[in-house]
Amino acid sequence: MPVQFTIKKNKNNALLLGTLAALFFASTFVLNRIMAVSGGSWQWTASLRFIWMLPILVLIVAIRGNLVSLLKEIKSNLLQWLLWSTIGFGVFYATLTYGANYGPSWLVASTFEFTIIAGMFIGPLLEKKGHRKGLSKASLLFSVIIFCGILLMQISEARSTSMKAMLLGTIPVLIGAVAYPLGNRKMMKISGNKLDAFQRTLGMTLCSMPFWIVLSLFGYAENGLPTDSQLFQTFLVALCSGVIATLLFFTATDLVHHDHKALAAVEATQAMEVIFTLIGEILILHAALPTMYSCLGILMVVIGMILHSRSS
Repeated sequence: MPVQFTIKKNKNNALLLGTLAALFFASTFVLNRIMAVSGGSWQWTASLRFIWMLPILVLIVAIRGNLVSLLKEIKSNLLQWLLWSTIGFGVFYATLTYGANYGPSWLVASTFEFTIIAGMFIGPLLEKKGHRKGLSKASLLFSVIIFCGILLMQISEARSTSMKAMLLGTIPVLIGAVAYPLGNRKMMKISGNKLDAFQRTLGMTLCSMPFWIVLSLFGYAENGLPTDSQLFQTFLVALCSGVIATLLFFTATDLVHHDHKALAAVEATQAMEVIFTLIGEILILHAALPTMYSCLGILMVVIGMILHSRSS
């Protein structure tokens, strides 16, 4: 009984942490849209977030006394760290930021929720053939309910968006939605239980830095140096989304990383990003109040999350 209670407690804690992470992640979509609308370079918007994150995370990990052990772990498997950090952080966020130039924050946020379903397929595929477990049909169904709810939530707004904007704001974000769980899960397998969430976040930030340096050089070549407002807003994104949200989410996934169903449920909590983003748009960008379709979509998201948590 004590073991079962501990497992259940870990799952509940992971779901709570995942929901809190979604709240802080939502700041990314709103702030990125604000910067895109004001003419900020998407290359700088993407790269500055991780450039700001690096010293903050170095300080946190160093104070905890875990910096040397992290560097040793990276050195022991440098190429894998560079590859999967670039995919999990670099490809993920560059495509997400690019999409913000062509669609409102709700469109980017809702499209990114494809990561829920992508994560369900990626998990079993990363296991060795003899250890692969079949996909849970129930978890897949609940994820589809969430995703359909998100699509329904945006159906009225999507009607007023051009096809070009829909494609340019959707396809890159779909790529990012696959890259994020792929990089995250690969790094969990590579690092195992050797690193905590702080170390793994810093390690991936550090190892994705070559990508961000190159991208920022493109941003400088096209648009010059970033503006003061862009520097401040990217710092807020780095703190709220890059540090707080990422650490919350990684801690949540670490709690249940041996349980694919529970891990899928934690990833499903990121569907709340759309609701939080919608609220942010109403309060900050003065977007219209949700329509009947949006309210129905929100209800489907909540039902899907409840079913996910109960099944896990």
